[in-house]
Amino acid sequence: MSRGHHLPWAEYFATLQPHERPQFPGSPATPDHPAARRMAYAAVGVLVAITGSLGNAVVTANLPQLAGALGATTAEAAWLPVVFVMTNACMNLLLIKFRMQYGLQLFTRMILGVFVLVSIGNLFISSFTSAIVLRAVAGMCAAGMSTLGFLYLIQAFPAAHRLKGLIIGIGLSSFALPLARIFSSHLLDLDQWRAMHLFELGMALASLAAVFALRLPPSERLRAYDRLDFVTFALFAPGVAMLCAVLGLGRIVWWTEAAWIGWALAGSMILLSAALIIEFNRKHPLINLHWMASGDIIRLVLAILLVRIVLSEQTSGAVGFLQQMGLGPDQMHGLFWVILAAMIAGTLTSAFTLNVTKLNKPIAIALALIAVGAFIDSHATVLTRPQNLFLTQSLLAFASAFFIGPALLIGISQVMAKGAQNLVSFIVLFSIAQNVGGLAGGAIVGTVQTLREKFHSSQLTEAVNLGDPQVVLRLQQLSGAYARVVVDPAARNLEGMKLLSQQIAQQANVLAYNDVFLLIAAAAAAGSVWVTIVHLRPRIAARRAAAKEAAEAATDAAA
Repeated sequence: MSRGHHLPWAEYFATLQPHERPQFPGSPATPDHPAARRMAYAAVGVLVAITGSLGNAVVTANLPQLAGALGATTAEAAWLPVVFVMTNACMNLLLIKFRMQYGLQLFTRMILGVFVLVSIGNLFISSFTSAIVLRAVAGMCAAGMSTLGFLYLIQAFPAAHRLKGLIIGIGLSSFALPLARIFSSHLLDLDQWRAMHLFELGMALASLAAVFALRLPPSERLRAYDRLDFVTFALFAPGVAMLCAVLGLGRIVWWTEAAWIGWALAGSMILLSAALIIEFNRKHPLINLHWMASGDIIRLVLAILLVRIVLSEQTSGAVGFLQQMGLGPDQMHGLFWVILAAMIAGTLTSAFTLNVTKLNKPIAIALALIAVGAFIDSHATVLTRPQNLFLTQSLLAFASAFFIGPALLIGISQVMAKGAQNLVSFIVLFSIAQNVGGLAGGAIVGTVQTLREKFHSSQLTEAVNLGDPQVVLRLQQLSGAYARVVVDPAARNLEGMKLLSQQIAQQANVLAYNDVFLLIAAAAAAGSVWVTIVHLRPRIAARRAAAKEAAEAATDAAA
């Protein structure tokens, strides 16, 4: 344990140097640890961060198999990752102030204790309803686990390099999805979902033991909660949850086919508006709308949303494309290893090339890399396989990890400049932008792909003329595959027509995905230009002002 941890927290802080004191209430002190303890903090941070996000990643990567195990339809199973995001997006509204008021130790025990209970509950899932409840609780816990992970990572770095720990810690949670796609299928082969849940429980218990063996330094406490905070949460959380449901399920049940989509969207707007009206008129708001309405914060949120949306080219686009081509998870392991390696490289590059005076620059670079990768992917064919996507998907994976740290630091720098009371507002805004942006990206990709597939399918079908000699020859080739098993020529010709229809549908899907990739490339390129202009504009203005001053000085000297 660090020096003085046995002292009451107020006395403990009196023993610290100024650079060792907590930056914000609810954040731990950062004393100068010996090297061995720093390594231990780093190991615990990695373990906790990966554990917190792994469960949802496994569900997302194996949703069809989980649907079969629970006896659920595709539309019903889609609720499982969406429910996780619903609760995860808003929990920081309460959890940050919980840390401020009750301290880190109680926060840690509560989060990890509930997470272990959820992991045990997964072993006894017997129905779709119980799975939904456990996913919702897991989303709440994951919000705290990700925070706990990067708080541990920060302890692993000395004061001069502490921001590197912040960037690495925030990037760790993104490693969970490629890891889940790589190894979860092997666990499912061992003992179906029971093996997966036992592994998740083991990770949760290991995290619990690790944080009890190596506790975080204490944090400063203050009275944080206000009665109106809970009123705001009671309106804001279900509003965001309804919005998440619309974005996550709209493309599956289809936007105009399910009446509840419209009702949920209307309810979301009403609840969110009511919450924001309350916050706008509060003296000490939970969500500081005046601060959030500043130009820097609005531009930051738009940039985060844009990056999260265009990154769906990887999570929904490329994986969905390969699945349409008939490839299974085992055939894509090599691609996911490449993605994981690129994410690690992106996180480390972001951490060790950080320049706090040029935080917009990595975001512009990330968007440019996404534009390049998506544009190359827009030339895919039915013969495209995972190895053909190694370069492009590594560009997108690198970009996804490269942008997140600088984006977070832009917000934190605004918090430190305008006052620590805005910390809750920023963390909530950052979390919602990340979660809602990811769902919005999946919704856009899925919707555009469906619409373009219908368009291309109709175009290709209309172009097929049974009087065309080439079409006749193609039908003969396809029906010839059944020559040994189907004697009747009419029946054999019908089978050939079915195969031709399947090939037309496959080609239509390829063209639709190419359209999606091209649209994402255009959006990312436009975003990169916009962020670059935002980055360069103050520098250009400063140079012009300096040149004007120099010219005026020269004129005065000549006079």
